[in-house]
Amino acid sequence: MTKEFLHFVIMMGAAKTVCLVGIFLALSLCCSSPIAHGQLTDPQEVAALLAVRSNLNDPYKHLNWTKKYDPCTSNWTGVICFLNNTDGYMHVQELRLLKMNLSGKLAPELGQLPFMKRLDFLWNHISGSIPKEIGNITALELLLLSGNQLSGPLPDELGYLPNLTKFQLDLNMISGPIPRSFANLAKVQHFHMNNNKFSGQIPPEISTLPLLKHFLLDNNNLSGYLPPELSQMPKLTILQLDNNNFSGSVIPDSYGNFSNLLKLSLTNCSLQGKMPDLSGIRGLLYLDLGMNQLTGEITSKRLSENITTIVLSHNKLNGSIPSNFSGFSRLQKLYLDDNLLSGFVPSNIWENINFTSETRLDINFAGNLLSDISGILNIPSNVTLKLNGNPVCANSIQHNISLLCGPYNGTQEALNSLNKPESTCPPQSCPIKNYFEYVPTLPDACFCAAPFGVGIRLRSPSISNFPPYREDFDAWITSNVHAKPNIPLYLYQLSVDSIKWEPGPRLRMFLLFFPEYTNDSNAFDPSEVRAIADTFATFTIPGDDTFGPYDLLNFTAQGPYSDILLPSLSRSSGLSKGALAASIIGSLICASAILVCTLIFFRKLRQRSQAEVVGNQLVPKVPMKMDGVKAFSFENLQLATNNFSVNAQIGQGGYGKVYRGTLADGIDVAIKRAQQGSIQGDKQFYTEIEMLSRVHHRNLVSLVGYCDDEDEQILVYEFMPNGSLHDLLSARYRAPLNFGTRLHIALGAARGILYLHTEADPPIIHRDIKANNILLDAKWTAKVSDFGISRLAPVSDAKGVTTAHVSTNVKGTPGYVDPEYFLTHKLTEKSDVYSLGIVFLELLTGMQPISHGRNIVREVNTACHSGMMFSIIDRSMGPHPSDCVKELMALALRCCLDETKDRPTMLEVVRELENISSMLPEPESTALELNLNTSSSGNSVRSAPSSSLYDRRSTYVSMDLPGGDLVSGVIPPIKPR
Repeated sequence: MTKEFLHFVIMMGAAKTVCLVGIFLALSLCCSSPIAHGQLTDPQEVAALLAVRSNLNDPYKHLNWTKKYDPCTSNWTGVICFLNNTDGYMHVQELRLLKMNLSGKLAPELGQLPFMKRLDFLWNHISGSIPKEIGNITALELLLLSGNQLSGPLPDELGYLPNLTKFQLDLNMISGPIPRSFANLAKVQHFHMNNNKFSGQIPPEISTLPLLKHFLLDNNNLSGYLPPELSQMPKLTILQLDNNNFSGSVIPDSYGNFSNLLKLSLTNCSLQGKMPDLSGIRGLLYLDLGMNQLTGEITSKRLSENITTIVLSHNKLNGSIPSNFSGFSRLQKLYLDDNLLSGFVPSNIWENINFTSETRLDINFAGNLLSDISGILNIPSNVTLKLNGNPVCANSIQHNISLLCGPYNGTQEALNSLNKPESTCPPQSCPIKNYFEYVPTLPDACFCAAPFGVGIRLRSPSISNFPPYREDFDAWITSNVHAKPNIPLYLYQLSVDSIKWEPGPRLRMFLLFFPEYTNDSNAFDPSEVRAIADTFATFTIPGDDTFGPYDLLNFTAQGPYSDILLPSLSRSSGLSKGALAASIIGSLICASAILVCTLIFFRKLRQRSQAEVVGNQLVPKVPMKMDGVKAFSFENLQLATNNFSVNAQIGQGGYGKVYRGTLADGIDVAIKRAQQGSIQGDKQFYTEIEMLSRVHHRNLVSLVGYCDDEDEQILVYEFMPNGSLHDLLSARYRAPLNFGTRLHIALGAARGILYLHTEADPPIIHRDIKANNILLDAKWTAKVSDFGISRLAPVSDAKGVTTAHVSTNVKGTPGYVDPEYFLTHKLTEKSDVYSLGIVFLELLTGMQPISHGRNIVREVNTACHSGMMFSIIDRSMGPHPSDCVKELMALALRCCLDETKDRPTMLEVVRELENISSMLPEPESTALELNLNTSSSGNSVRSAPSSSLYDRRSTYVSMDLPGGDLVSGVIPPIKPR
């Protein structure tokens, strides 16, 4: 020891010396342990893994990665290796980190794992961009990054992975174009990149990929045209591009020449022109071209006789319903609603279907010009036919078809049902506490066993109703999943425990696998569990035409399987008993030394604190770092707002003041600065960032960034130049707001909330839907804002069972709060439905939710019951279609029913709004009057920004508007309301 160190020990005193000696002994024992001398993994890969670990946050301590142990021989969690006989090292073959609640970023050092074949970070919270260095992993076959918060563009380098077969990036926030370099992925079979922010043109070069089977890019921001060259892809079976914006593009005629296409889904893509003849696609099972602007007649001469689904809704197709829409023995859904079809309702559609108790046919011809129904009165009970909105329904009583002309409710409940065999086994005979249960698929034998659960989701099935295909599905899974080498499972070993249709449409299901029925064991052994898990995690189940590709969502390993899939160092096969004993002894000494030091430290700290005056009891703020959202310095935002000048201030609320600012790159933003020292504001600050960093939708306000300096909490949003719906309805001087525009705003807000309820993962209940929190961008698109008091909705457990509500204190804005939530403190998604119903009533009446002691729901109900509904309609709406107003009023009042169970779901709300929108006359449905009308003298109309992020003190946005009213001629000069 040096003199300086001896002097230090003497000064520390006896107790601290004991502490230091204990630490030295512990470290010496740990370092001399045999654990330190058995490293077999390539040292470069060990260093790379440690770098990957340092970039990850692991709140649930799933990762046992530590430099004391060798990754491959000590069973690091999720690290799967192989021995390379050439260099004698073990190398990483797979990183399997499925659904471990990991956050942080992907480290560039991943590119230093050159032998890795499978990279799996599915269903975590990883943010940031995808490192270009992943393009160096030439052995990579599966790139699985779905369900994270990744952002930024795709690196071109990923297009040079010579062995990549599956490219799975869906449900992230990845933006920018699809790199043209992806045309080099000669072995790729799956492009699963839906639900991102991809933009720009689909590269025509993609058509040269020789093995691509599944091209899923739905729910992005793609534009341009549909490349005709895609039809040249020899292996393509699924083309799914729904909910993009190919405005003005047509469906190429060449798409009728796909040689192997099974599914073509292009709904809501802004496509125009005539429907191409698709009779050349002989194997087509699923066709969805709905919600476009297709015109002309339905020209397909003859579709595949095995087709299950035909959706051509919400277009402008005319002519008659083709007589050849018959003879489809597997048909489950035929939707031609909201077109201009005329003539007869054909009676032979279901003639060739062999109906069973599980077979259903759902037909929707609503909203057309059909006038004759001869021959369709003998409809089988398995068929649902809807004709509402056709001329034939005007005499529904005379034709005895009133049931066919009522409101359309669909058959979603029936499609979600799953018949299960009734058990005749004695109750309470299985040890339920150990997660054992009777095998439900063995009705003749009461075999009690422990199931292993697997959650999957069929990404793009070619069916619309699952029960008729249950036997085919069971056979497909059991014949390809092996618990023992080369031995498939018996059919009774699989139970489909639950199914649920989700947006897409995609089919989520929970599978239970049971051990073989013998007298020896009622549980799988560990190797069998791993074999089943490996089959799903490595995606080795071959594709199926009917069921398509699948997502792996989770494994449920309970009871006897609880420790099998998450290895711990204590049972590592790479450690000898002596090494393990030395490790335990060393750990105990280390723990003892740390405990002594901790006790001494806290004793000294307590003595010191007792001598000080107790100060403020508030917990000091800790600087925050939130991945996926830009962090601004306070100085940046000072510059953007001219030092938070009064002239820049555009609003103020309970949270703080709101300013309009311009960032260094010229982008206008709204900057919300919290009041200092506000506990409530502090909580809302973190909630807002947490929520908005995880969701993205065109009808939700985007969070640009935040500032979390020592004394400042500031949120930065996209600027919404046309303010809030509240100010639009209440501004003293404003342009008339026609019904079409009001409906457009209502539908946008509803779609944003529907996304929160059904597509956010986990789902979100907003809890403060109101006109102030519905903002309008430059194109009058409605966007929901202010997530400061939002709550996560109840999520399904392992078997898909969901709690009905969240118990919480009542929060929200008076007049918008769900009365049942107010009384019971039980928050549900229907609470948002109630609040949105109030917004609909405001849109229709111009009234405030509560004014001078009057409640808007009570006032509207009174007027409607007395036959005076139109007396309370906002006069500034101008001429309006009465049928559409009645429909919207009825929907609004159903949303505001006192009983939660009686209100519609958000999906039903959106569907009804879309149906009302399709009923509008052409001028109403296409004109946004705010953007098109003013007096002939060229006056400008000014709109007030929102009082949620803005208020009326803002510098209004001035727009020069051309004259001419599309409904009733030139609008006179605007008068005060």
